[in-house]
Amino acid sequence: MKKRYSWRVAALWLALLPLGLRAQQHVFELADLAKLTGLSDPQFSPDGKRIAVVTSTPDYAEDRYLTGVVLVAVPTGEQRVLAANKNGLTQPRWSPSGQELAYLAKTGTGKDAALQLFVQPLAGGEPRQLTHTKKAIQHYAWRPDGSALAFVTADEPTNAAGPVDKGYDAFEVGNNDLFLSAAPTGSHIWLLPAVGGEPRRLTSGAWSLPVTIPPGAPASPLSWSPDGKSLAFVQVPTPHSGNGNQRTIQILDVSTGAVHPLTTRKMHEGYPSFSPDGTQISYWYPRQGNTMNINEIWVSPVAGGEGRNLTPALDRDVFRTIWMPDGKSLLLGGLDGNRTSLWVQPLKGGAARKLNLGSVSPNWSFWVDVAVSHTGGIAFIGTDPAHPAELYYLPSTTAKPKQLTDFNRAVKDLQLGKAQTLTWQSDGVTNDGELTYPANYVAGKTYPLVLVIHGGPTAASTATFSAQAQLFAGRGYFVFEPNYRGSDNLGNAYKAAIFKDAGAGPGRDVMAGLAQLKRSGMVDTTRIGVSGWSYGGYMTVWLLGHYPATWKAAVAGAAVTDWLDQYNLGDSNVQRAAAIGESPWLSEANALNYREQSPITLAGRIRTPTLILANTADPRVPITQSYKLFHALKDNGVTTKFIAWPVAAHNASDPVRQRERNRFWLDWMDTYLQPSGHAEAPRPGSN
Repeated sequence: MKKRYSWRVAALWLALLPLGLRAQQHVFELADLAKLTGLSDPQFSPDGKRIAVVTSTPDYAEDRYLTGVVLVAVPTGEQRVLAANKNGLTQPRWSPSGQELAYLAKTGTGKDAALQLFVQPLAGGEPRQLTHTKKAIQHYAWRPDGSALAFVTADEPTNAAGPVDKGYDAFEVGNNDLFLSAAPTGSHIWLLPAVGGEPRRLTSGAWSLPVTIPPGAPASPLSWSPDGKSLAFVQVPTPHSGNGNQRTIQILDVSTGAVHPLTTRKMHEGYPSFSPDGTQISYWYPRQGNTMNINEIWVSPVAGGEGRNLTPALDRDVFRTIWMPDGKSLLLGGLDGNRTSLWVQPLKGGAARKLNLGSVSPNWSFWVDVAVSHTGGIAFIGTDPAHPAELYYLPSTTAKPKQLTDFNRAVKDLQLGKAQTLTWQSDGVTNDGELTYPANYVAGKTYPLVLVIHGGPTAASTATFSAQAQLFAGRGYFVFEPNYRGSDNLGNAYKAAIFKDAGAGPGRDVMAGLAQLKRSGMVDTTRIGVSGWSYGGYMTVWLLGHYPATWKAAVAGAAVTDWLDQYNLGDSNVQRAAAIGESPWLSEANALNYREQSPITLAGRIRTPTLILANTADPRVPITQSYKLFHALKDNGVTTKFIAWPVAAHNASDPVRQRERNRFWLDWMDTYLQPSGHAEAPRPGSN
């Protein structure tokens, strides 16, 4: 009887607890990364009643992401798994009839693995593999009548001198990264019947369609004219990545193969899209033809010419454009203050209207993850600081978003750190950034602080769910993610303000935000760490050398330390002159300008224990720059450790290395910022 009474009392006590308190079992930890499902690339069915979305979950045992396609009913959210446990599945696209769904998925293993094109019937049955190309399919598009698909793939290499395996493997080097090991070949357009068969080459030549090296927006998609007679695409003069700024929009006559430019420009055009009636083409072009400026949206008649700028008054860096079905406006997306916003821009001009998305922010990664249906509905992958990404739907541009999925419901049971947006003044300009509190924050106590500075610099930290910030919050840190001039969330003047001022101005912005946080009384000012990846790594090393007494620990990931190396050895190499200044090889004054903006110049002043992280064959930020930093620190007796991964990319794409990067980052900060350090977390296989 006594036991029964105790059980009832305990049950009653649990029932009276606030639901949120009962649900919060533990803080966000490395093991919780396995619970996250990534969502991307929503695509409406032709009737607008279903949305295909790519799902991605980590498989740590096999060190890969398991990808699939889920069909989500509108507006009920009912789900049907169309494809599961695929390798590298991407780019789902409905056939015009709505009876089939195409996608790319990897076939083969090792060096022979490549994305190929598949089509899966909605009525059931196995997917059909339509392509068997030696090189990967980069992107594709259904012909509007559904009879064929156009796709892009790189040409196979040729060597007229003799067989490569006999030593005839010399090639001419151009504007490319230092890890180039063979002559790059051009990427061209092919046409494939939807029922299968032999593809027909549509373009050829020494020129190429552009290939995006991540991170960055995807390569400009092919755009069919509504009558299926023409394709709009982007052309670059060579396949060398350093020539990628010489991009122009071209129109291809599919029947004859004739190609002609849309405008007379020679640089910076991208992302063309035919209007629903086929009379106009929208495209991206940087303000005043300067890549330091924001992307603006132009519309040109199909007959040709530059057309007109639709967005001179928007003053935001647009990273997505989709025609609305009536052809009278376009949906735009881009970073906007502490969020990603969507706008409807009338074709006749005038002010763009911002959609009311509440606290939800569409996913942004140099591309806004949104789609528009033939009926005017909108779908996007969205997030807020307390919720990882899910699929949202608006039946119209005046409606409020409805959440259709709950893939990441497990995160609701975790105790997360509270997040808020901060603003502060620096040099008379308002800056913003995100602050995440320790998960177990108690008012009146002070906590260590870690700065996690975003890369880019064309990017921004916004009010979205950050697994990395929550990992730090779970270990008892404040996490400050400051934006700085050069970030593209506050308009053109703010983004362009770092021309020939890559570090000093942004450094003052970050330090002003930090000073405001110090004044709050919440931060233990003796335990502050600074860290970042890519341009965030650049800012980390800059701050270490210019404000050396501030920092107790640092992590410099894929850090730009020397602009000369970026100019000479990186994938976009000579294009860096647009931001840093004219070629350093034209004069000693130019060379001095590059050196003065390089953090390595003052690396001898650094005294902070620093962890250096890098990938050995990173084409974006060559590892040479991390080696320079390592030797500068070692020679000056600074505590340092240099960790590298054998990865030919700027960011690892597999789950194990992504988790390990976080583990090294967290443990280094724990060693120097926590009172007693932190025991190394369990190694793989133990969680």
